[in-house]
Amino acid sequence: MYPGAYDRAKPAVVTADGNSTLTYGELEENSLRLADHLRTAGLRGGDHLALLSDNDPRVMEVHWAALRSGLYLTAVNHHLTAEEAAYIVRDCGAAALIVADGILGELGARVAELVPEVTLRLGFDDGTYDAALAEASPEPPEVQPRGADMLYSSGTTGRPKGIQPTLPDGDIRTDPSTYQLLFEPMYGFDEDSVYLCPAPLYHAAPLRFCHTVIATGGTVVLMPSFDAEGALAAIERHRVTHSQWVPTMFVRMLKLPDAVRERYDTSSMKVAVHAAAPCPVEVKRRMMDWWGPVLYEYYSATEGNGITFIGPDEWLRKQGSVGRAGLLGELRICDEEGKVLPPGETGIVYFERDELPFRYHHDEDRTREAQHPEHPHWTTTGDIGHVDEDGYLFLTDRRAFTIISGGVNIYPQEIEDCLVLHPAVADVAVIGVPDEEMGESVRAYVQPSEGATPGPELAAELTAYVRDSIARYKVPRQVEFVSDLPRTPTGKLAKGKLRSGARGAQPPSRR
Repeated sequence: MYPGAYDRAKPAVVTADGNSTLTYGELEENSLRLADHLRTAGLRGGDHLALLSDNDPRVMEVHWAALRSGLYLTAVNHHLTAEEAAYIVRDCGAAALIVADGILGELGARVAELVPEVTLRLGFDDGTYDAALAEASPEPPEVQPRGADMLYSSGTTGRPKGIQPTLPDGDIRTDPSTYQLLFEPMYGFDEDSVYLCPAPLYHAAPLRFCHTVIATGGTVVLMPSFDAEGALAAIERHRVTHSQWVPTMFVRMLKLPDAVRERYDTSSMKVAVHAAAPCPVEVKRRMMDWWGPVLYEYYSATEGNGITFIGPDEWLRKQGSVGRAGLLGELRICDEEGKVLPPGETGIVYFERDELPFRYHHDEDRTREAQHPEHPHWTTTGDIGHVDEDGYLFLTDRRAFTIISGGVNIYPQEIEDCLVLHPAVADVAVIGVPDEEMGESVRAYVQPSEGATPGPELAAELTAYVRDSIARYKVPRQVEFVSDLPRTPTGKLAKGKLRSGARGAQPPSRR
């Protein structure tokens, strides 16, 4: 369904503090007006719209305007530097840019300066967005072709890669999205659902779940950012029935004092979905002890090439599993040569589909790397795991040593490429190390240049250097100085040795 199918007075989106509400009527009219404005400006099906915003309810207006116009929507991470964000806007080929300029301060203005070729720009907070809507028509066109999101995740080079799905056929008023078809029956979304979104809408899962909630007539409760006690307060205040989390959020809520946790009524919760990163078994057990058997897990990727699901009762029988496939793609575990492995053997996780479900924008080499060597419709995002005799998937590692910190992917090479330019660095390797709260944290192993003095002062200088160049959440939390780094005869870093040593040794002092 679509926003216009529901009671116009009903809240579609509310902020957790209750200070802002977007009704279904407002969402329907404003998304139609924005779609008309974009169409009048010359955007056509298959064109790209970039959005740089925090968790503002108007994000869903932009989302539905793109969906009903056959456009690709690229929501950009607002924690990136201006240069990083501008790269994404430029790379996706955006024909228009919408910015929450007042909230994001100088970031939006700087990004706009860096992409002068994008001449169609609207701001949520400078009056241009409202003015565009006021002048546009709210009348629905005869045809509303379905668009899609095209979000970015970094590839093996560290440069972000646009994940471009094939635009679906059909009209948004009659043809439900893949995510609605999957999540509505799986988690019981309906018009009575109240969904808490504590995560940023530039990520795939929060954006797609919010879409599903609105497509089924429920209400989205938006938090500006995650806060452990604030999330519990929002659950109680709005009588939240559904929610989605990453394991780090569970850890932070569990670390609240007992008196704080007991202060809030979470009994309205029917389904608490978690994904994005492996959840420690003990953390999940403790959450079930607290909230009851309402934790549901899935494993997927922004690429949308496949998905597994597991419910609370299943998980208690298969602790540590991320579930079984079948609803979107069939699981195949293969060795490095592509041979299918039997149950119990560890290999690369592929999903088999009838057609190639995505391409990496402007990167056919990366697209081919994701495909099975003999079956081009089998694709992988590089995860390693095994299935048991019952078809349950257990993840064991990340093929490329991607760091997952707080549910966010961090790609070491981007940090290494930055650090190696510092005059005091002769060689560098970046890995993820276990972190009780974040799942993993970033550690840099640095071989100092001749004449450089290793120690706390140099560590602080290096982290400041990284912070000036790339997003803050990618900055190493630990710097360890070494006399040399393990490399193969061909010059490749043997990160497996570093990682094994890091897991078996006491961590160095934090900077």
